[in-house]
Amino acid sequence: MRLSRADKLAYALPALPLAVIGIPVYVFLPKFYTDTIGLDISTIGILLMAVRVFDAVTDPVIGYLSDKTPGPLGRRKPYIAVGALGLALSILFLFRPMALSGSSLTFYFGFWLFALFFFWTVITIPYESLGPELTTDYHERTSLFAFRDGFLILGTLLAAAAPVMIDAAVNALRQDPNERLRFSIMAFLFAPMIVMFSFYCIYRIKETFSQDTKEALNKGVLSVFQNRPFLILITAFTISAFGSNLPATLILYYVEYVLKVPNAEGFLLIYFLTGILFLPLWIMISRKIGKKRAWIISMSINTGAFLGVFFLGPGDAFIYGVLVFLSGSGFGAGLVLPSSIQADVIDYDQLLTGQRREGRYIGLWSIAKKLSAALGIGIGLLLLGNAGYSPNMAQNDATVMMLRLLYALVPCLCNILAILIICFYPITEKKHAQILRDIENNAD
Repeated sequence: MRLSRADKLAYALPALPLAVIGIPVYVFLPKFYTDTIGLDISTIGILLMAVRVFDAVTDPVIGYLSDKTPGPLGRRKPYIAVGALGLALSILFLFRPMALSGSSLTFYFGFWLFALFFFWTVITIPYESLGPELTTDYHERTSLFAFRDGFLILGTLLAAAAPVMIDAAVNALRQDPNERLRFSIMAFLFAPMIVMFSFYCIYRIKETFSQDTKEALNKGVLSVFQNRPFLILITAFTISAFGSNLPATLILYYVEYVLKVPNAEGFLLIYFLTGILFLPLWIMISRKIGKKRAWIISMSINTGAFLGVFFLGPGDAFIYGVLVFLSGSGFGAGLVLPSSIQADVIDYDQLLTGQRREGRYIGLWSIAKKLSAALGIGIGLLLLGNAGYSPNMAQNDATVMMLRLLYALVPCLCNILAILIICFYPITEKKHAQILRDIENNAD
């Protein structure tokens, strides 16, 4: 099934605000709460890992419920609507904290952090489950997810640039920029965007599958692990994602305390802008040599670039910028290709079970993404705290070395392991076409 550009655009739009909040939450928020609000860095690390354990429960539940939900709006749209409203509200409170301290501040941060991630799940799982349902064509899926993930990268780029643009606007109004003001402005910009773009997607997109499976939750989730291609894919993806989340969490610390240069946001802009510019190239490469091989090449490029980052020191801003550019060139492929491969795996599941169970798979996929992010944030911040990190001052040698290891070397090792695992993934374009033919024959 071929999709119009208008439909691809409508489906892709919510990815922009969902990505926009990702950078502030994963990159800016920990440092904002440690250095400006005064919350202990280890406490933040523990809470961020705890909320991902919470996600491990809610993700498959929301996926299961969205698979089974009947109604005139479809299986996915009611959850997208509720999730968008709840997520927008959570952002307003988390980004604009009250003047609290001690246990009251810890409770406030923890409550709204859990609320944000819950509603993020409520919108994200059904939204991502909607994608594989819109088309079964092997390459059309890559095109659809390129639209979606292109907007995701654009949103990430916007989020990375937000502090710089906000400071410029505040300075133009002759006001004094500060972290509280920056986060307040981001909240009032991003929250309405989530609601507007999500509701346009609901209005425009027509769901194509509607079925009420009688399968129990525990049986449905466990049966997913009988899908060998999915196990290979999600294992490689989780390891690779963990490696990429470490530098995402620690880039502000690395730039300030290892390179000792200002404006880390500029390097984020280079990384994400490069990612979106190279995205069309990766789509063409995947059409020529296949999704798996293209993904392996992108991870290899990322590994080579980040290996060099380990050896940098104070003042090496230019060399770091070049390596960030090289690493960013493979960033888009790491987003689009695993999602497109996953959609093919869901077709294989339909062949095995006779059911469309996108929600279950997207739920487990989301757990993998969030678990890798949680471990990246939690382990990174905890190890940094144990190494002696002290905010707003020069760091000791042990802390600087820990930053080098976590920011550069560990991600390289993760990518190498992910490459070795994904080599065993078996579904090619030819095999996927046979899967679709077998599904049609079984339906007859």
